[in-house]
This record gives sequence, structure tokens and C-alpha cells, in this order.
Amino acid sequence: MNLPNAVTAARIAITPLIAWLPLASSASLRFTVFVLFIVAAVTDYVDGRLARSRKEETDLGRLLDPLADKLLLVATIVPMYVLMRPISDGVHVWPAKALENLIPFRTPLGDVPLAWWIVAIVLGRELFMTIFRQAAARRGVVISSIGPAKWKTGLQWVWVGAAYFWFFAATLAARRGWETQAWTSFAYFNGIVGVSAMAGAIALTVYSLVLYLRTYGRVFTGTPLRGRS
Repeated sequence: MNLPNAVTAARIAITPLIAWLPLASSASLRFTVFVLFIVAAVTDYVDGRLARSRKEETDLGRLLDPLADKLLLVATIVPMYVLMRPISDGVHVWPAKALENLIPFRTPLGDVPLAWWIVAIVLGRELFMTIFRQAAARRGVVISSIGPAKWKTGLQWVWVGAAYFWFFAATLAARRGWETQAWTSFAYFNGIVGVSAMAGAIALTVYSLVLYLRTYGRVFTGTPLRGRS
């Protein structure tokens, strides 16, 4: 196994920790998983660059890299939903509920939870595109990543990073009883960044899917492709 594939395999190996550690009501563990997520997100970029620069692109790497991406997405979006799910009674949950695994983003307009339909859009799109790419490959068409999809992934990781850091920060604040103006300002800033990245990622999730279907849908109708994005 070459170095780029080893980096990808290591990213897959830490994915279970990234999924499990946020669910522990511990500030130290939540900070640890934030760091692990940053490592995983950075290596997502590094392994591809290594493979291209070292001319070590292999069939195994082409299989492992998208698998690692999908596993990391599921491993982050599921615990995010558990920790940021809507609260049925609508009671403001800041900050004590952080110790009970109820930690939505905090913004000047109020708490912003993670709705189930957002999870459905994100995971549903990834599942559909995986099947779509495989079906196109059987017909001899390789669907490469387009610009909006790359921006979607970038915003997605900003959203996840903001959420994972918030899990740590909110837990630490709850344990130490922080309610200062400086802390509230930081909470608002983090919430605005997270919610903005989430909104952008969802918009690009839908937009990029439409572009893929418009560009490559002809693969399944027998109409020749005029061009690729």
C-alpha cells in the first residue's frame, strides 16, 4: 500500500471515533473529536495531492477515497443530528442542556437546530450520486466532480467543523457557568458561521445535483452528451 492510500485508510480508521466521541458529555473528548475531524478533513485534500504529485494513483485509491468521504459524512451528520435535533417544547436550551446532548447553534435570532429534512437532503443526495456514478460508469461515462460540488464539500466541512467546535465550547461553558458578554458574542459568531455554511451547503447540494442530472442524464436516455462540466 502506497503513502496516499495509507493516509486514506487512516482517515477511514478514525471515522468511528469521529462518530462516537461527540456523544460523550465531556468537553475534553469533544475537543479531541474536533481535532480528529480537522485531521480527517485536511487529509481528504492531502491524499489526493500526494497521489497526483507522486504519480501513485491506483484503483485501490480510487475506491478508498470516495468511500472515506462518504463514511466521514455519515459519521458527522448522524451525531450532529442527535446533538442538534429540534426540541419539541421549544424551550431555550442554552447552556445547561449541553450536558444533556442538546446543543443547537446559538445565533442572535435564537437557537438553530438541525432538522431531519436537512439530513435527508444531504445523505439522500450522496446516496443518489453514488448510484448514479456507478450506473454511468457501466455505460463507459466517468462523472467527474464539478465546481459547485467542490464548493458544496468545502462549505459542508466548515459547517461540520463549526458544529463540532460548538459541541466542545458549549459543554465547557456549561460546566464552568460562562454567561459573559464576550462568551455570548463568540457563541453568536460561531452560530452565524455554522448556520451560513449549512445554508450554503444545502443550496449547493441541490444545485449541483440539478447540474449533474442536466449534464449526464442523457447517459440513460441514449442522447449523446454535448459537453461535461
